[in-house]
This record gives sequence, C-alpha cells and structure tokens, in this order.
Amino acid sequence: MSEHYRKIIHVDMDAFYASVEQMDNPELKGKPLAVGGSEVRGVVSAASYEARKYGVRSAISGIQAKKLCPDLIFVRPRFDRYKEISKKIRKIFHDYTDLVEPLSLDEAYLDVTENKKGNPSATLIAQEIRKRIFEEVGLTASAGISVNKFVAKIASDYNKPNGQKTVNPDEVEAFLEKLDVKKFYGVGKVTAEKMYQLGIFTGYDLKQKPLEYLEKHFGNSGLHYYQIVRGIHNSAVKPNRKIKSVGAERTFGENLSSEIFMEDRLLSIAKELEKRLQKSKISGKTITLKIKYSDFTLQTRSKTLPYFVNDKNIILDVAKDLLYQERLRNSVRLLGISIHNLNNEEKTKTTLPQKSVSVQLKFEF
Repeated sequence: MSEHYRKIIHVDMDAFYASVEQMDNPELKGKPLAVGGSEVRGVVSAASYEARKYGVRSAISGIQAKKLCPDLIFVRPRFDRYKEISKKIRKIFHDYTDLVEPLSLDEAYLDVTENKKGNPSATLIAQEIRKRIFEEVGLTASAGISVNKFVAKIASDYNKPNGQKTVNPDEVEAFLEKLDVKKFYGVGKVTAEKMYQLGIFTGYDLKQKPLEYLEKHFGNSGLHYYQIVRGIHNSAVKPNRKIKSVGAERTFGENLSSEIFMEDRLLSIAKELEKRLQKSKISGKTITLKIKYSDFTLQTRSKTLPYFVNDKNIILDVAKDLLYQERLRNSVRLLGISIHNLNNEEKTKTTLPQKSVSVQLKFEF
C-alpha cells in the first residue's frame, strides 16, 4: 500500500432509535423493543439489542417480529426527537473536524487526518468522541478507524455495541482477507449468494480471482470488488454530499383495494414530500410512485417531467396518473412518492473543494 494515508473514522450509534426510546423511557430499558410496526401491521424500523437476540431486525414485518419474540414491545417512531439527538451528536463531530459526511441520523464518516485538536491519533480521537457522546447525550456509539471509508465502515461493526476497532495501514489486507464476503459493505444478500456459488466465501477467496473473472461475473462492479479487497477505496469524506432523491411514504392500518381510497393517502404523502423538498430548497423532474402490495411485493412507476417541480399539487397529479397507469395486482399496504433527477447539481459544483488530506505516515492510528 502507499505510504500516504488518510485517517478516517466511521461512527455508528448503537441501535439508535431504540436506544433513544429506552433513554427517554426508563421502563423500556433492558426489554426487547421494536421501533415502528406492530404485531398486526407495519415494518420494524429499528430493534433494541435485547430484541436482536431473538432475530428481530429492521425491515422485517411486525407480525414476524412478534413471532420471533412474543414479549416484544412496539413503540411509534419519533423522528423529530431522533433528529434533535442527531444534531447534538454532529455538533460533537464538528468540534474535531469540518470534514464530516453524515450517512443518516445515526452514522457518519469523519476525516481527522488534520483535525482541530491537533491530535495525531485517530484511535484516541474516536475514543474521546464516543466518551463525549455518552456523557453529553446519554447514548453509546461504536467506531471504526482506518485508512479509507470502506474499511472504517466494516471496522465499526466489529466490536458493537459500545466498542471500536482500529485497522492500521499494514493490517488492512489481512483484515479483509479473513472476512466473510457478506460482511463487505455494499455486498448484499443476492451478491453474496452468487459469490458463494462461485466458491468465493472470504476476502481471501475474492482476492484470488483476477479482474477479468470478476468483471465477467459481476459486470461493472467487478473492478470495485477487485479494488476493495486490496484496500483500495479513494472516495473522500464529502461534507456536502449531494442529495439524490427525496421521498415520503405511508403504511396503512388496513390494506386498500380501491384506487379511490388511495387518492386521499396520496394527498397526505404529497404534502409531506412538498414540505421536505421546500425545506431542502430543491426540486426534481422524475416522480416515482412506490406500491407495496399485501403480499409484500414491490412495484414502482415513474414519470419524468420537462421541468423541475416541488409543488404538492403537481406531484399529486403525476402520482394519480401513475396510480391509474395499470391495474393493481393486489390489495395495497403501502404507498410512497419520491422525486429524483434533482436541481441541486449546481449547488454541488459551487461547494468549495476539499483540500488534500494525504500526509506522510508519521502518526499512529
């Protein structure tokens, strides 16, 4: 590997939504908890570690979660509260560096190669940040520290919860070789299964495959897999990362079978989407209607306009056209509207460029 390295920290809050609920309501501490869903409807947004022991995870149905854990407690999500806590955490991050790239409310990358504290050790900075989050916010966080975002992201999951893992520059390739390929960030369930079928089970197995082989079986992603298993990932921490889409959706208390009943639901979704777009001061051209049927199959329908929009009335009209575009396959449990092809391209171009953060390896990680 090169003698020039960045020092990247990936901070990931532990079971964030569920932990906030347990912090705010002491009666929930130590109990299996699911945020979102219910034992009859909806999808789990987050699960406490007590619930995860039973196999409860985000994105599974509330019915399935309740079967896995009969004592599971469901609570409604409070996103305003989660955003409030997230702002406090990000303020702590910015005490150390302005190169902070949030991925969501509960995780972010930090480039601390050059930092406001003048601390040469990324490991010690991560420890200090986690300590401050616990003392000032009341929640635990885990962290991964390494030479790039990809390795730091994997490392942050290594000693969860409330732990951290440093992968030094000379340890990166050996660290990746030992991992199951399903642990690689960006390798989903389908890709992992395909790799298994090809005899690729670990990073070491992946590393033995030539570039031509990976491109043959994985197309354009082949080069990405070839590079990451060798610790090559040059994406910089982007503090002003461009928003690619904005959306809103609703899961219904009862399945809907008539488009007439869905129109009112689409209005409330369009209003929420307008609110989010105008708050971000962006508009878009491509409107997508998301339909989740009662059997959990998904369908999307899209239309691209010749102009940018962020008005609920126009969004609603397009969503209705998409709804009636073809017959529904089944009764519907969820509708969503998202808008893509945004007009924030120019904003990204005018952002001040990030200065180089590659330095001679004169520091400890």
